Amino acid sequence: MNAPQQTTVPTPILEVSDVSKRFGGLEALGGINLSVMPGEICSVIGPNGAGKTTLFNLFSCLLKPTTGRITFDGEDITSLPAHRLASRGLARTFQNLAVFKHETVINNILTGMHSRLDTGIFGAALFWGATRNAEIRAREEAEEVVEFLEIESIRDLPVGTLSYGLQKRVELGRALAMQPKLLLLDEMVSGMNQEETEDIARFILDIREERNVTVMMIEHEMGIVMDISDHVCVLNFGHKIADGTPASVSADPAVIAAYLGQDLEAAA
Repeated sequence: MNAPQQTTVPTPILEVSDVSKRFGGLEALGGINLSVMPGEICSVIGPNGAGKTTLFNLFSCLLKPTTGRITFDGEDITSLPAHRLASRGLARTFQNLAVFKHETVINNILTGMHSRLDTGIFGAALFWGATRNAEIRAREEAEEVVEFLEIESIRDLPVGTLSYGLQKRVELGRALAMQPKLLLLDEMVSGMNQEETEDIARFILDIREERNVTVMMIEHEMGIVMDISDHVCVLNFGHKIADGTPASVSADPAVIAAYLGQDLEAAA
């Protein structure tokens, strides 16, 4: 008689266990529990001041939680220095543009490679052997990102001369150059027009499908949240009030109340 097959339960790529964050007497986050599975597109939504960016800052190790534990790819990162995250496969874009405006598009993207280059100071000075080969590979990979994001025509332009939407795309390219396992996008489409928003939605889906990257988004644009998310977490006043599929979350009375009584899809 054949033994029954055991079902392997997927391990979350990001797990948040009873995390809180206080700034003096202010509780910015309280008792947050959240699991993000590999390959998901997970959106974190909520009214202004709900604690969304604070949560991302904890994931990025820019802040340390007051209580609780954060695990990324099986490793406890709760107390990890922020600069060590890139080599572990976590990349992020920010709500406000964080690009080198006087540098070209391709040079901005190349900066995303630095965490993956391990040549020493002497190798860099001589620029020979392994160092030269690493530089060639980095430039080839940067060109792949340029092609993926369809920005070949602007690759040599200073980023500061580009439209806001294109600058955001360059920032996304720099994050992709890090070859992340988990990509955090903080209000990626804020300030974009409809066409730019649709382009970014398409890129996010392609990032998941073609590059095997798990994506978390903070987003106010409910259209993109409901259209492409697998999983939605809703915060309000620093607490999680809903967590589930876009359909279940949009019908949750607590979520509707948090959005001033408007149906989420109607408000999109």
